[in-house]
Amino acid sequence: MSQKLLQTVILLSGVILCCFFSIPAACILLLCGLLLMLIQHLSGKKQKRNILELCDKISEILNGKDTVKFDSFQEGELSILSSEIQKMTVRLREQNAALLQDRQFMKESLEDMSHQLRTPLTSMMLIAGMLRKQELSARERTVQVQELMQLLSQMQWQIETLLKISRLDAGAVKFQKTEIPVADLIQKALEPLEISLELKNITVTKEITGTPSFQGDMPYCTEAVMNILKNCMEHTPEGGTIRIQASENVIYTSLIITDSGNGIPEQNLPHLFERFYRGTEFNRNGFGLGLAFAQKIITSQNGSLQVKNAVPHGAEFEFRMYRIAQV
Repeated sequence: MSQKLLQTVILLSGVILCCFFSIPAACILLLCGLLLMLIQHLSGKKQKRNILELCDKISEILNGKDTVKFDSFQEGELSILSSEIQKMTVRLREQNAALLQDRQFMKESLEDMSHQLRTPLTSMMLIAGMLRKQELSARERTVQVQELMQLLSQMQWQIETLLKISRLDAGAVKFQKTEIPVADLIQKALEPLEISLELKNITVTKEITGTPSFQGDMPYCTEAVMNILKNCMEHTPEGGTIRIQASENVIYTSLIITDSGNGIPEQNLPHLFERFYRGTEFNRNGFGLGLAFAQKIITSQNGSLQVKNAVPHGAEFEFRMYRIAQV
């Protein structure tokens, strides 16, 4: 039995019952009942119209319209429902925008990566073609093989660094917390670069105040500092210097690395830690990954990495590891 039919039966039953006691009372009950049913009917039609309107707006959202508003629903349960739908719509738009941004970043990163790998691969193909020549001398063949090995090594480093950055981005890396003496950290970071520094006749000076240390992951922090030192070495002229200063206070441990190169063009400074960023001549020789990886390692362990131009010239990197969490 429908609700309206049930209400009609109850009203008529009440009117008939009242007729046995008072005809005027029965008429009043009939009028009040009919009035209430009319009000309920009109209210139901309005609510139905509002529900249809709400359905239309939801349909517009599903069809991709971005400017849907729910201002017309200001009272009753539909107002609460429309408010929740609007909140959900805002969250979905934000998530969609983030996904589009991530997709664009991934697209650009893959394009940059393919470009970065294409260059050494082309060189390797040319070298492989030269090595097939019978008239190539033993010395020339050795030189070509050495260049081929160098290109393979560069590609391996690039791919491994990208994988490491991806693992950091995904939160798949669990950093170990050990006490790291900064003097040991500097020594470990310099060891892989000693031959290259010697070939370029670059002098490394250390100025360590006290015995600074911090809590962190030794292997990862070593790799971060090594990448900073490597970048400084690549942009320091032969016979130049790299200065390493270390100190600590109650808030953080500081490691400042300064080279004697030409410094960093101002337009490069805001982008220096971006992956694959290759602006002017300052970073065209690299892959644009080492500094991005270093910053990711440091910031993931409650630290910071900043860069600026030194006075009178050169680049200055400051690595800080904080003792308390940054707000």
